[in-house]
Amino acid sequence: MTSPTTLHLFCRVVDNYGDIGICWRLARQLQQEHHIAVTLWVDDLASFRRICPQVVLDLELQQVAGVTVRHWRGQDGEYTTADVADIVIEFFAVDIPPGYIAAMAQCEPRPRWFNLEGLTAEEWVEGCHLLTSPHPRLPLTKHFFFPGFTDKTGGLLREAGLEQQRLQFQADPAAMVDFLARFGVTPAEMAATRVSLFCYPYAPVAELFRVWQSGTAPVCCLVPEGVATEAVQAFLGTEAKAGAFASHGSLTVRVLPFVPQPDYDKLLWACDFNFVRGEDSFVRAQWAGWPFVWHIYPQDENLHHKKLRAFLQRYVAAVPSLAAFSLYWNGAGVTDGDEAVDWGVLWAAVEADMAEIVEKSADWQRQMLKNGDLASNLLKFATTLP
Repeated sequence: MTSPTTLHLFCRVVDNYGDIGICWRLARQLQQEHHIAVTLWVDDLASFRRICPQVVLDLELQQVAGVTVRHWRGQDGEYTTADVADIVIEFFAVDIPPGYIAAMAQCEPRPRWFNLEGLTAEEWVEGCHLLTSPHPRLPLTKHFFFPGFTDKTGGLLREAGLEQQRLQFQADPAAMVDFLARFGVTPAEMAATRVSLFCYPYAPVAELFRVWQSGTAPVCCLVPEGVATEAVQAFLGTEAKAGAFASHGSLTVRVLPFVPQPDYDKLLWACDFNFVRGEDSFVRAQWAGWPFVWHIYPQDENLHHKKLRAFLQRYVAAVPSLAAFSLYWNGAGVTDGDEAVDWGVLWAAVEADMAEIVEKSADWQRQMLKNGDLASNLLKFATTLP
């Protein structure tokens, strides 16, 4: 295959910001670094706008940062071969319009068709990466492309200049202070343990707040607006709007506005410890090189707990304290429904091991860099297809 010039990426927003977050990063990277004309089909522009303020909600078609954004309203419609891109990616097995698929079958040569799957550390992924799935009726073949944590997968999403940007930012204390000052963080809070908190509503945030509040070490917790709202409002004693803050005991909580993705990266880089959720912020926390706890997206029959354990086995198997905290944070640590969780004990164990966790996190980040980046790996494979 000659080098592709056009690519269509289909995204349905399920996990409010994770799905569109991944697809938006991928679309921008493909356009900016690989000079491909990308069209991002997305069904939920409102969620998209939270992480990209340039998005206009009432436009069917718009240009944002060099990417064509199309509001994907449904499965109906007729398409011609002129509507089809050289590469077609459906994110996480979404069903793209039947008319579009029919037009793909009329193209010569056929477009390269990928199902970009969700991220997991489970071993079976290596055997499924790049497997084919022939269409039952049409002369089309789809390839499964799995992100992952080994060189037998597609790697993780990462822009070419990301690591240099991180190192430059973290080597400039004044830049870090200026960045956090935008959100009201004071010099005293800069000297505290800085924690970013991004989680699903059922995370045991109130319990953790009580531990930090009664502790001896100052903690400054930075929470995006709309996250852990009930626990944050209870701590603040007021509405959890962007700009709100309060201090009780050793804990200060500040509510941040949702920020564009490059600023979210800086937030992760500027904190000592990050709580992240879903897939997009999960990956960005790994590139930050700092300790983190992952709140995994829930699945039926607790299948997400299996995925969580598979990742922890790779990431911090040698640090039981962080593994245990992560399991309990996700409701996977309790074997007896009546067993009480002592968050003070769990957090104290993490604190005691923090130097080792910091070292392991940096080692993990360097290990992931060796696998290349997902966008480049996908394009490289696409050019090998007949």
